[in-house]
Amino acid sequence: MWCIPPKQNADFVAHMEDILEVYALPYDPEIPLICMDEKPYQLLGEELEALPMNSGQTVKEDYKYVRCGVSNIFVFTEPLGGWRHVSVTDHRTKVDWALSVRELLEVYYPKARKVRLVMDNLNTHGVSSLYEAFSADVALSLAKRLEFHYTPRHGSWLNVAEIELSVMSGQCLKRRLSSVEELATQLSTWEAMRNGGNKTVNWQFTTADARIKLKSLYPKI
Repeated sequence: MWCIPPKQNADFVAHMEDILEVYALPYDPEIPLICMDEKPYQLLGEELEALPMNSGQTVKEDYKYVRCGVSNIFVFTEPLGGWRHVSVTDHRTKVDWALSVRELLEVYYPKARKVRLVMDNLNTHGVSSLYEAFSADVALSLAKRLEFHYTPRHGSWLNVAEIELSVMSGQCLKRRLSSVEELATQLSTWEAMRNGGNKTVNWQFTTADARIKLKSLYPKI
C-alpha cells in the first residue's frame, strides 16, 4: 500500500536532494557553482555625534539614532573557489536582481560556459526578470548560461550564501551606517579581505545523510 506524504514534504525533499547533488559535484571552473542570497539593511545615522575612540576605549555612541531608509544587499559566493561578491542596491526588484546576475556572468565569469546558481525561490529570481531588464536577445543569451537550483521553502540552511551573510553581518554590519555609499564602501573592504583569505566552504551534508537524518520527510512506501 502507498502512503502519500504531504505535498510540502515531497517538494522539500525534491529540492533538497537537487541541491545536495549539486554540492557533491567536483570543482569545475568552466561550470562554476555560485550561491546567492540577499538581505535588507536598515541604514541608521547618529542623532548625537559619537565620542571618538581613545587609547584603551571604544567609540561611545548615544542610544538614539536616525532612520535613513532601507537598502538591499546581494551576495554571490563560489564555495569551492573561495570567492564572493557583495553589491548594494536601493531596492530589491526583478531589475535589480537581473542587473546583478548580468554583472556576475559578464564581469566575474565571462569565460564560464554555464553557471549553476543556487538561490531561494523568490518571484524575482528567474528568467522573467532578465526579460524585464534587458532586450530579448540579451535576456536569452544570459539565460542560456544559467542553470537554476532552488532551495526548498524553509530550507534556507541549504544555501551556502547564508553562511556568507552570517559572517558578513558579524564582521562588518554590527555598526550604524547611514548611507548606501558608506555601506557599499564597508562591504567592498570586507569582500576584499574575505577573498584575500581564500575562504572556501567544504560542504559535508550529503544525500545519503539526508535520507537517514531527515527520513521523516520522505515518502513512506
